[in-house]
Amino acid sequence: MAEPLAIRKVIEKITSGEIRIPAFQRGYVWSSEQVSYLLDSIYKGFPIGTILLWRTRERLKVERDLGNYTLPDPRKDYPIDYVLDGQQRLTSLFSVFQTDLTPNQNEEWLDIYFDFTSRDVIQESKFVPLKPQEFDPTRYFPMNCLFDSVKYRKAAEGLDAETIIVIDKLQERFKETLIPIQIMETEDKHHVAIVFERINRFGTQLDTFQLLSAWSWSTDFDLQDEFSQLAEEIEPFGFGDLSFDKDLQLKCCSGVISGDTAPAAIINLKGEEVRNNFTKIKNGIKSSIDFLQKELNIYSLKSMPYPAMIVALTRFFATEKDNGVLYTEKQRRQLVRWFWRSCFSRRYSSGVTDAHKADLRAMDELRKNQDYDIASFDCSVNASFFLSNQFNVNTVNTKTFITMLAHRGPRSFISGAKVDLSKVLKNVSKNEFHHIFPVNYLENTLKLSNKKDINLLANMCFLNNSDNQKIKDKPPSVYKMLIDPINLPTILETGFCPADAFDIDYDRFLEKRAHNLVEYARQIIN
Repeated sequence: MAEPLAIRKVIEKITSGEIRIPAFQRGYVWSSEQVSYLLDSIYKGFPIGTILLWRTRERLKVERDLGNYTLPDPRKDYPIDYVLDGQQRLTSLFSVFQTDLTPNQNEEWLDIYFDFTSRDVIQESKFVPLKPQEFDPTRYFPMNCLFDSVKYRKAAEGLDAETIIVIDKLQERFKETLIPIQIMETEDKHHVAIVFERINRFGTQLDTFQLLSAWSWSTDFDLQDEFSQLAEEIEPFGFGDLSFDKDLQLKCCSGVISGDTAPAAIINLKGEEVRNNFTKIKNGIKSSIDFLQKELNIYSLKSMPYPAMIVALTRFFATEKDNGVLYTEKQRRQLVRWFWRSCFSRRYSSGVTDAHKADLRAMDELRKNQDYDIASFDCSVNASFFLSNQFNVNTVNTKTFITMLAHRGPRSFISGAKVDLSKVLKNVSKNEFHHIFPVNYLENTLKLSNKKDINLLANMCFLNNSDNQKIKDKPPSVYKMLIDPINLPTILETGFCPADAFDIDYDRFLEKRAHNLVEYARQIIN
């Protein structure tokens, strides 16, 4: 144990840059109410716990702000103390009492005040967070001036002698309070990460990603920072959302390193393994995205029927080489077939860990043997897929349907223009998909008994908004006249529509289009 420090001394060390926050710590999460109870505990002489610091002469490559404050650079050739345990308490005390640094904007932070009119009740706090307009100087004393003599005297002006005695005792209590400090002095970063992980297993539980970040951390590697940088690289390609999906990131890491994505496999990853394999993981993810775009017209994570499928692809494409894995035409066809069979069989709807384990192993075999069948699991498609599923861009079946439409290179129904899939499929907006038999036409003319029959997959197609405005509620036999006859065969073919689509009734149209869709689906899964 080191010598305990007075609160004022702790604030001085933070202000001078000696005490800092490592990047593997979580952010500041305490509410103003929690800060109030911390101050009340100090006021009443309750223990507030020990602060654990890691002392080193080597500054970390990546650090965190301390709450709302960006800390100044430390003095040269001076040991730095990084907070391993007690960050929330230190940040709270600093935020309340410091007067030298300007805080970054935070609308949620409220200053803390001492209620000198309240009774001393052991279970109740005498400290309250207040908005500026709620401050009443005849009842509350601001805590942020306790260690600033000029501000302290000004705040005490006008108070009666009895109240000033109470306030002076308050100041004395906080000046005399000593915070227990424990210092771990080592240059072994792996040892530090292990200690941090152990602390947080027995204290406030971190999520798995935070634990792995601590476990894999070193001065030149921070998992959160590495994934943030990767997200910036892939953002222009529509996959920036990967930075928010911590679970998927972890599974990509574990899938490449251990060939397993079970929680136990993830938590048992060694930090050195993550650091040593991250280039492979990163290249695997980038090559998977490239493959999905070029071969399957997948232009965003949200447009993938199952984002979890990227884990197995990452395993196949993982390599140290920046130019990626060179694959054969047979391997390409196998990967495409695996994608479609996984989608239509809803392989990743349940038992995801088992599916990952089997597919990760299959990807290894395919890398060694281009003739290896990676999609031998059961899969079948029939007309009910297109005649019973409603169009909803947030569902797996609709995303599978959209991806299949995109695979055919669709044309907009009136203009005949090629659909810009890179734009449409980045956001997957329902505004780019419309009914071949318009809603109003079906409702007003046919008076369908079941409104759900209107929104079936078999009645949906790519159609830009301007073309849709031309169609409105016209029946197909009428808006057919708006289409250039030269473009008509291509529009129908790329839209899986029968040649007589605009000349038959709705039921017959659904039957014939579903037949075409099923025929194509069976072709791509086999």
